[in-house]
Amino acid sequence: MNIHEIETSLNNSDFQYRLKGISSLKDYPPEIAVPLLTSKLNDPEFLVRSFVSMGLGKQQTAESFAALLEIMKFDNTPNVRAEAANSLSLFGKCAASHLVLTFIQDDHWLVRRSIMAALGDLECHSELFEVCLEGLADEDIIIQEAAVQALGTLTETRQQEAALSQLLALVGSQSERIRRQVAYALKRFDSPQVKEALSQLREDSNHQVVAATLEDLL
Repeated sequence: MNIHEIETSLNNSDFQYRLKGISSLKDYPPEIAVPLLTSKLNDPEFLVRSFVSMGLGKQQTAESFAALLEIMKFDNTPNVRAEAANSLSLFGKCAASHLVLTFIQDDHWLVRRSIMAALGDLECHSELFEVCLEGLADEDIIIQEAAVQALGTLTETRQQEAALSQLLALVGSQSERIRRQVAYALKRFDSPQVKEALSQLREDSNHQVVAATLEDLL
């Protein structure tokens, strides 16, 4: 699409046309694409705003970074905020502190899971450990489980011992789902404490927890 066609599509009352217009901006340089993308930050359709977030992640300028921060903090739809977090991570480790702050401030499970995954991909181990601690205190079991899983990825990093300490403390969790994830995570570590903890979990009252400890041995 030429730029005139894109501008016409972006102003069409049918959001499908607006989506096509936004998608076509990927072929244009930032000085053209970013102003048009940011003109749709407040579009009434959340899918349009999600496409805007994706588009801004591919146009890496100071303006697009600032726009993604605005979307991640203020958009009223969790899917859009999560997409903005994903796009922001494409800018690299400079986005890490912003992702951590949003994780602390935004308690929606989709946003939090997206940020955990992004920090893991960026190999921002310190920041990932920080959000894991926040995640373990979340009321949502989905986020608690994600935090346990993420702690298991911190082997061979500076956060290894701290992560292991958190996992060992959860061996006696009242939640069967958490104990199951702890069993999976602990198998990534190697120490006498880990062997003792896994031995304890093999005697767990829940068969899924026991199965998690034995899975690699079958």
